[in-house]
Amino acid sequence: MSYSRLAPVRPPGRSVGARPSSGAASLRTSLLRRAVAKNSPLRQLDWVLLLTILALCTIGTLLVWSSSPKSYLVKQAINIPIGLILLCLVTMLDYRQLRLFAPVLYGVSIIGLIAALSPLGTPVNGSKSWITLPAGFQIEPSEYAKLAVIIVSATLLSDVRRSDTRPQLRAALLTIACAALPLLLIVKEPDLGVTVLMVVLLFGMIALSGIKLRWLTLIVGVSALGVWSVINLHLLKAYQASRITSFFHPTANPQGAGYNAAQAKLAVGSGGLFGQGLFHGQLVGGNFIPEQNTDFIFAVAGEELGFVGAIVIIGLIGILLLRALRIAARADDQFGMLVACGIAIWFAVQTFINVGMTIGIMPVTGLPLPFVSYGGSAMFADMIAMGVLQTVHRHHTVFT
Repeated sequence: MSYSRLAPVRPPGRSVGARPSSGAASLRTSLLRRAVAKNSPLRQLDWVLLLTILALCTIGTLLVWSSSPKSYLVKQAINIPIGLILLCLVTMLDYRQLRLFAPVLYGVSIIGLIAALSPLGTPVNGSKSWITLPAGFQIEPSEYAKLAVIIVSATLLSDVRRSDTRPQLRAALLTIACAALPLLLIVKEPDLGVTVLMVVLLFGMIALSGIKLRWLTLIVGVSALGVWSVINLHLLKAYQASRITSFFHPTANPQGAGYNAAQAKLAVGSGGLFGQGLFHGQLVGGNFIPEQNTDFIFAVAGEELGFVGAIVIIGLIGILLLRALRIAARADDQFGMLVACGIAIWFAVQTFINVGMTIGIMPVTGLPLPFVSYGGSAMFADMIAMGVLQTVHRHHTVFT
């Protein structure tokens, strides 16, 4: 009898009693195949959009670090992961479910805006638009009101009868009426920057909905008359009027209302082509730029990163806008298209106003630079908006 039949040869390197690893290997292979499968959630994400967001957040964190005390850096380092979690949660939804949540989102935003105007609100720079929470945190309801107006407007403008091919005047007027309440509350705070943004956002979505040109012209004409009345009847607050005056006459009061804009332009101009170097900006280091970690963080980028760094930031936001428009063009229905277009308008107008007031082509307002400026409310709202874009992209029919 051969001894080899009684004692099987043990493979080298395997100890007695060790379990085969083929099961673990097959499990890893199965998980990898599911991750890269055509219907996998990971494959359905817009990775260009996601990587662009992460790049902007990284640059913004470095600029906040350079222009703020360490406590701001710690808070921003917490805000970004929380925002990414919100993005992932919203991405997992079916964007068509947002129609059902539209009344709830609208109601919550109205309650938040009313609370900001109540004794719960905290005035900041002449605007009572913040609610102070325990542990030193603050929330700005107007940031979330932007998204609520987008979803409600998209819901109303996409609810077209089968006999119609485009929204009727009634749908446009109902959209304006629904947006009027949060808009009036924001005017009451007052917040000029968000007011301008909301007006452009509202009429941009109405125009893109396909409404007839004569009705759109009528709405724009009435709106222009309203703006003219506000200016000529002196309905603006004193500090708002002084900001507009300093915009048209920047040298009239450089140490008063025009100080912010003058210092921001000086910082951007001193950066040159490649900047003075991160953490080496003289105006930033001396705190000569007001609100340099929030509203005027683009001035920090201009001084420390120079023209090249500023162009990189603008280019990244440009990529974000192009991806949003691409998602809108490929959306399955009118609702998804309008939601994506509304978010694109939001980020485009806000970026233009923020960068414009820094370089002197727009009046000074309190709008942050998306994903770059310091702030929890703005970061969370921006991330939720990107999650909405991702869910519109995920549920495109090419993936089903």
